[in-house]
Amino acid sequence: MESKYSTYANPLIDRYCSKDMSYIFSPQFKFSTWRRLWVALAESEKELGLNITDEQINELKANIDNINFEEAKKIEKEVRHDVMSHVKAYGLQCDSAKGIIHLGATSAYVGDNTDVIQMNEALKLIRIKLVNLINNLKEFALKNKDIPTLGFTHFQAAQLTTVGKRACLWAQDLVIDLEDLNFRIDNMKLRGVKGTTGTQASFLSLFENDNEKVKKLDKLVCEKMGYKASYAVSGQTYTRKLDYQVISILSGIAQSMHKMTNDIRLLQSLKELEEPFGKNQIGSSAMAYKRNPMRSERIASLSKYVIAESLSPALVQATQWLERSLDDSANKRLAIPQAFMAVDAILEIGINVTDGLVVYENIINKHINEELPFMATETILMEAVKRGGDRQELHEVIREYSMEAAKRVKQEGKDNNLLDLILEDCDTFKMSKEEILSIMDPKNFVGRAPIQVVEFVEEIVNPAINEYKDSIGMKIDLNV
Repeated sequence: MESKYSTYANPLIDRYCSKDMSYIFSPQFKFSTWRRLWVALAESEKELGLNITDEQINELKANIDNINFEEAKKIEKEVRHDVMSHVKAYGLQCDSAKGIIHLGATSAYVGDNTDVIQMNEALKLIRIKLVNLINNLKEFALKNKDIPTLGFTHFQAAQLTTVGKRACLWAQDLVIDLEDLNFRIDNMKLRGVKGTTGTQASFLSLFENDNEKVKKLDKLVCEKMGYKASYAVSGQTYTRKLDYQVISILSGIAQSMHKMTNDIRLLQSLKELEEPFGKNQIGSSAMAYKRNPMRSERIASLSKYVIAESLSPALVQATQWLERSLDDSANKRLAIPQAFMAVDAILEIGINVTDGLVVYENIINKHINEELPFMATETILMEAVKRGGDRQELHEVIREYSMEAAKRVKQEGKDNNLLDLILEDCDTFKMSKEEILSIMDPKNFVGRAPIQVVEFVEEIVNPAINEYKDSIGMKIDLNV
């Protein structure tokens, strides 16, 4: 027996992305936008002197959202052309206006301009969620700016940083993504009104070779649709380089989020940091004690998909023939909406994760204490030299103690006793035990990290997100 469960369901829609993002790429939004474009074209043509009446335009406006999908589907089955099926279906609802729908235009007039509008609206939705995520990281960074933690290079213990400073590294990547996103939104252009191969020949004929009216038509349509400009030249389509530019921004966000969640997963393995964990959440079907970083893993999984998907528009752009070829269409229908829906899901999960990160300071301190004696030896050495010690002799003493402690840790599996060895020989270092212990305060080894957090927030983050402060405060409850 057939049911809704007997055919493939797209998990990006059913499982991951928001309804708001799904709507932007829905048939309702798409075909309502087609109709808005036809209205804008008719209004502009009327303003420039063509024989189009207010009655016709009002009839078109009255049916912008009242789309007769089933009629369009029947017509498309006969004519095998998606745009003409909707021209005819719109005409069935607008009897007086059916003769002026799509006047002088080619299919790309509604198809390509709608693609631009959909991408632009989707970028604006992405921006709101990106800003909320950056704000969460900002708050986390400020809250934890003074907590020392081991830095890692090559996933080997390195000089100390702070928990908050590390979060700034994640936020900085996302601020760069936000800058790229803002640039693309601010510079988005429509295809405009260009005709079959981009020459505007059909419109030149409509306006009896009046070049200025044809130029004005293009400008009027852009203004009515809320855009400053269209591409100066086009073939039948806008350059597919735009699709690549847009998806590259999404890929950049995915790269940033994958890096961040890789770090969270590593830190959760060390038990230093943990993503939120639901009261009734099951970490493993077999190992009941486990608390797997499944939300971060889901972000990483979706991010891989987006990064790989960014290759599709690059290939489409590179292989378009002359004024156009149709090997872009099926690809665009899949690659662009799904990349947006995946990034929408990535950011929603990211907002949820960063809103509830848990820091385990005791574990962090335990790991610091295991490594800090090695890192503190240079400071102890320099202080001893200041007090009249011989650098070469002291260096050799520290080297021998360090090798002994390292052997104890690595070969014998015992704790690091380097500090004890140094304290027992404090006279050699011309310092009291109290003076040596005061050097060992982890806060002495974080450099400017706490100040860097404050400076970064005040100088970089706040200016980047303050414009959108009315949209900050988003809470995300995940379904799965």
